[in-house]
Amino acid sequence: MAVSFIPCFLILSLFSAIDAHSGMIGVNYGRIANNLPSPEKVVNLLKSQGINRIKIFDTDKNVLTALANSRIKVIVALPNELLSSAASHQSFADNWIKTHIMSYFPATEIEAIAVGNEVFVDPKITPYLVSAMKNIHTSLVKYNLDKAIKISSPIALSALANSYPPSSGSFKPDLIEPVIKPMLALLQQTSSFLMVNAYPFFAYAANADKISLDYALFKQNAGNIDSGTGLKYNSLFDAQIDAVYAALSAVGFKGVKVMVTETGWPSIGDENEIGASESNAAAYNGGLVKRVLTGKGTPLRPTEPLNVYLFALFNENQKPGPTSERNYGLFYPNEGKVYDVPFSRVRSTPVNGNRDKVPVAHEGHTWCVSNGEVAREKLQEALDYACGEGGADCRPIQPGATCYHPESLEAHASYAFNSYYQKNSRRVGTCYFGGAAHVVTQPPRYGKCEFPTGH
Repeated sequence: MAVSFIPCFLILSLFSAIDAHSGMIGVNYGRIANNLPSPEKVVNLLKSQGINRIKIFDTDKNVLTALANSRIKVIVALPNELLSSAASHQSFADNWIKTHIMSYFPATEIEAIAVGNEVFVDPKITPYLVSAMKNIHTSLVKYNLDKAIKISSPIALSALANSYPPSSGSFKPDLIEPVIKPMLALLQQTSSFLMVNAYPFFAYAANADKISLDYALFKQNAGNIDSGTGLKYNSLFDAQIDAVYAALSAVGFKGVKVMVTETGWPSIGDENEIGASESNAAAYNGGLVKRVLTGKGTPLRPTEPLNVYLFALFNENQKPGPTSERNYGLFYPNEGKVYDVPFSRVRSTPVNGNRDKVPVAHEGHTWCVSNGEVAREKLQEALDYACGEGGADCRPIQPGATCYHPESLEAHASYAFNSYYQKNSRRVGTCYFGGAAHVVTQPPRYGKCEFPTGH
């Protein structure tokens, strides 16, 4: 019997269609909270939104286990408190790789290790960074993992001595010889990215009298001309990233690429945190995603697509500091969205004579398949809806028809979900079914059954 079931149009729906040629968007999955969903539920949420890249701040066993066979790529981290041990003892690095990486890889697609996080903020641990990175890389080589798993260490923009204009970007002099150059040499040797945490919000909040809010939020603005290069900047984000590129060039490492491992905007802040609001957070994140999806680089690196990890997946209620720190999330802990963000390109389509923006389809060849981890009852309800009220073509999964075999609920549901998804032109939100389905980019394989790709 068909059930009353309305697919939800949620945010973050085009991650699966993003590749290195058009820019890449991922999301940070922080967990400094006591009210978050289980890792298994989080993986289902990620799948339902097509998010296929995340970054975490440790190597939590439950999270890495839940990510196994999910096709979600993950950047893990060696925490700052372990840098001293990793730097001092190769055996510690070896054991850490065996315990925290090899126990999960390759079922869990670990693609990089962040060795520490914003280490330069703490002078006490800064001297350990490069040795720790080298020892971790030596361990990866030892276990034949170095081609699959890269290393880096996220730096804050406070590592720069100058950032304006962008062409004058430079690293702090006291960091250059002891850590910056050796670290960049290792990144260059291993073909790894320099990880950078960039927050235009901080720059705007501290200089609201000088920086246009529209400039910070990717909105229409007059732009700024770099007096050193004559290049025009239409966003503070681009200016910050080019300041890093200029700093790299200044120390002889122009060829090292940059990955933005954290950026975001808080939806709530204290009274003195100028600019923190839901509307501004939606404008920043929405503008950034559109910016990344253009596939264009920055003014200084126009052919280098942007690779960006948004901060963060959830609001985290136990983070210390000002109110903003607990309100960077795209989702509440109950998995509801904090605000609407058009995480897709939009096209204008005539509707009753008007030009309304509607969500576009997932790009490239995509299919919708069932989530085998949900309860059978939920899967059956979703299948009943798709074949009934949803109008999917379920004739091929009837007894004796071409896709009846394999005779399993998961296979039949996948065929029905995909039929519904393709019938609806693969629009954002039409492959969700309350978490019972998710988008894939490879053709499903169920016996000899061929799944249609629709349009």
